[in-house]
Amino acid sequence: MLSSETLALCGNGGRRAPSRHDAQTPVPERCCFLAPRAGKPRPPQLNRLFHEAADAAGIRKGVTLHALRHSFATHLLEDGTDIRFIQALLGHDKLDTTARYTRVAPA
Repeated sequence: MLSSETLALCGNGGRRAPSRHDAQTPVPERCCFLAPRAGKPRPPQLNRLFHEAADAAGIRKGVTLHALRHSFATHLLEDGTDIRFIQALLGHDKLDTTARYTRVAPA
């Protein structure tokens, strides 16, 4: 869920070949920052770019890509997004994993 400007910066519109998780998803709606395989770290260059952007923005607090993912899911939940939809977005097999985000959402 990235703006068209951000996708343009990803190169090739952020499109990639379908994985087993999104083979049925239309190309413009596919994610471009997935880990190569479940449980594996994200590409190191993405982590480096993330930290460079945080430094350039003057963010001094320790930030991680996982914290950004967690914040994204929490904000969706706070805005009333169905937890099953969030589960699908995050690629969680179990709803219990996604339900962790309900503990930090004030509502």
